[in-house]
Amino acid sequence: MAGNTNRYSSYTTASVGSGSDGKNGEKAEKKDLWSSMLDGVASAKRLPEKNIILLGGTVDSQREFFESLSNNELRRTLDRNASRMPPVANSFALGYTYYDVLDADQEDTLARISLYTLTNPSPSFASLLKPLLTPQTIPNTLIVILLDWSQPWKWMRQLREWILLLRTVLISLSHECMATMEEVMLSWRDRGRGGGTNLDGTTALPVADDGVALPPGPGEWEDALGIPLCVVAQNAEKMEYLEKTQSWKEEEFDVVLQFMRTVLLRHGASLIYTTPSLPSQLPSLIHSSLGIHSLLKKQPLKHNVIDRDKIVVPPNWDSWGKIRVLREGFDVERVSNAWTADLDQPFPHRQSNGNTSNGEPNGESGEAVHDQEKEDDDPQGSTVRLYELSVQDPTMDALQLAGRDTHSTELEVKSEDTQAFLGKQLKQLETFKKQHDETFGQDFGSSRNKPFKKIEEDEGALDPYTRPTEAKVLEHIGPVQFNMGGIQVDADDMVQRLKDRQAYGTSEPSSPTDEVGAEANAQMDTENLQAFFQGLMNRKSGTGK
Repeated sequence: MAGNTNRYSSYTTASVGSGSDGKNGEKAEKKDLWSSMLDGVASAKRLPEKNIILLGGTVDSQREFFESLSNNELRRTLDRNASRMPPVANSFALGYTYYDVLDADQEDTLARISLYTLTNPSPSFASLLKPLLTPQTIPNTLIVILLDWSQPWKWMRQLREWILLLRTVLISLSHECMATMEEVMLSWRDRGRGGGTNLDGTTALPVADDGVALPPGPGEWEDALGIPLCVVAQNAEKMEYLEKTQSWKEEEFDVVLQFMRTVLLRHGASLIYTTPSLPSQLPSLIHSSLGIHSLLKKQPLKHNVIDRDKIVVPPNWDSWGKIRVLREGFDVERVSNAWTADLDQPFPHRQSNGNTSNGEPNGESGEAVHDQEKEDDDPQGSTVRLYELSVQDPTMDALQLAGRDTHSTELEVKSEDTQAFLGKQLKQLETFKKQHDETFGQDFGSSRNKPFKKIEEDEGALDPYTRPTEAKVLEHIGPVQFNMGGIQVDADDMVQRLKDRQAYGTSEPSSPTDEVGAEANAQMDTENLQAFFQGLMNRKSGTGK
């Protein structure tokens, strides 16, 4: 009985208590149930959030990149709310926009990508990039650097500036971010090596029998940033312009590609050339790098190093051997090792005049900064210097030939003073005359003005190759006659008259015999002229009859 008295029912106990407490308990349980259900549905419908940090280019080129990724033309035909497309705010400092990645049927949304833009590699903007990198966002972040084919000779210097800026930001992150970046780089380095999954989501073929991933080759992943990197070279259609106006050949295009592939191989980065008017694999490359894959249609990412305007180099595909095959004579090992010296440079660069080169305009023009940066003391044998020696700026070459120290973007040309220019030319002419006199002698130039008779007297002492042109021509004149106004003239007689006139000039005959001969010749010429006109009169009277 005592045991029975210790037994009790929770239901009767609850019912024995106050009725208000029971009702409140039931309401709390129902509320918790609905909250858990709503949270589950919300988490199921929550979109994966990805980030792209877009560096370089201009405001317009960044908008073109955004449009090529978001497929705005297709969205305008399918989206009823096309007028609600997010604006692109990238005119000042750190810009921002976003877009949703749609599936192949353009109905389901796979992810939402936030796009952060920056056009100037200034150290003052490093504080704007740092809050974007946290342990939660680093695995879902991709860095994209924009380059332009309108100025390929600036690529290596621009790439170095952006990477130095990124390294200053990444070094200042917390230990948790550092650990997260190491995990991300290890997963990226092993992706597609010895089985597993490729970048585009396809299954990689096993290379080794034991399934162990192959180690990186020489020059691969030597300077990993900690975040995936992709370099996009826009406006590839301008390659044809360089070929026509700057006389570029396949060798120049191959050298640019070899330098870029060698440097990006050290960072495990990808490379792609794009043309605004042509479709490309840019959306597939960017979305695959962020881990976004279509559920309906697989889009494999294919490499392309044959078509010069459609280059696609995915990460973990390239190697030194493939770079050497493109063009013989390229020292890939030297270029790769020299890139280390470029990354060891202080940022911002210290110039000879004590100022710092931080990419900010100095009041003259934005391009003036680039011209001023070329005056920096780059390390001997650096990759930037090797690249700029191989791929030279045609505008700077023209300025060096002209001997002018000015900016290539100036529209006005300062002309030299006329008297100063003539003074320089006079000195050059005197120098040339002195060299000519020392080589041929002072009497060589005056021999061309000697009389023909004097030349004929001295022609035996002259070499046939050094004789004046007039004397050599006279040797080849044969007995030629021609009709001049109805009068038959002998060529030999005419030449003799010219020689006599050249010998004696316009002076009067020196002897009475010569004077008589001249009068006879004048009388003969008068008789010939009279006969000529008389013939014309007779011919005219004959036709009149």
